[in-house]
Amino acid sequence: MSELQNHINGLTFSVAPMMDWTDRHCRAFHRHLSARALLYTEMVTALAVIHGDRERLLGYSPEEHPVAVQLGGSDPALLAQAARICAEFGYDEINLNVGCPSDRVQGGNFGACLMREPALVADCVAAMKAEVRVPVTVKCRIGVDDQDPEIALDALADAVVAAGADALTVHARKAWLKGLSPKENREIPPLDYDRVHRLKARLSHIPISLNGGLATLDDAEAHGAGLDGVMFGRAAYQNPELLLDVDPRLYGTPAPHADTFAALEAFEPYMAAHLEAGGRLHDITRHMLGLFGGQPGSRRFRRRLATEGVQPGAGLGVLHAAVDDVRHAPRRAAA
Repeated sequence: MSELQNHINGLTFSVAPMMDWTDRHCRAFHRHLSARALLYTEMVTALAVIHGDRERLLGYSPEEHPVAVQLGGSDPALLAQAARICAEFGYDEINLNVGCPSDRVQGGNFGACLMREPALVADCVAAMKAEVRVPVTVKCRIGVDDQDPEIALDALADAVVAAGADALTVHARKAWLKGLSPKENREIPPLDYDRVHRLKARLSHIPISLNGGLATLDDAEAHGAGLDGVMFGRAAYQNPELLLDVDPRLYGTPAPHADTFAALEAFEPYMAAHLEAGGRLHDITRHMLGLFGGQPGSRRFRRRLATEGVQPGAGLGVLHAAVDDVRHAPRRAAA
């Protein structure tokens, strides 16, 4: 188990790679809520890493560590080259996507469709391992389409572990590549947490994390017991304040800041630097719309950021006003 996975209370915690969501601004914001959570980039293809604008695709702030990059691809040589580039950028982990079900990903022969080709995935992992010293991990489903998850998951796991994979994260649903959209694939196929636990019982020496359907830290501790980690996706993005409880509850260390107000105040220098460099406020505040959920003033907070925050030239004053909408909102009378 790598140093970045060390924990105190039994489970590591990570925020899943999510396209259009977990960009560098989202990760920098999340880091102000949890110092210990492992953060992931959006998936980036090996070809994009090799031929694209690397600073735009791979750039991050030092404060984001520990941070992992997720790669998409199925060509061992290209993935090895991309992994080396990512390691040179200083990422703490290289993760291979074997779980995304989108049509675009299938067209490129990577993502969840690779569940059908465990030998190829193993070749990819071996090639990446030969190029980098940081952990190489795999994120997968329990199967696709008509595959038997008992057979498919074992075949994939055994192949990549034999190739040197350092850890597995399993989204505990099948992916239906025909007939369901990516959104439906995150919701409709039934969750099978027991299947992941059976995999762990068989591969007790390999760190295995659970992904899929986890919404609270109670869920994490209930369904992750006996595993090595939990990965949260939409719940962490749409309710980022749950990250404030991750460090004290799962790692036994204080949260970086006492509350959301303090975290936002500490995050202001980052935001100011982004604005000074010509960036837009909305680039960052779009990741904050889930804050203060259910609290008095939260609706005004979201509305202000969604309307005033998108205007050209919007500055930190918009965020200050939105926070004040919550800070000074009338409290509900006790029942």
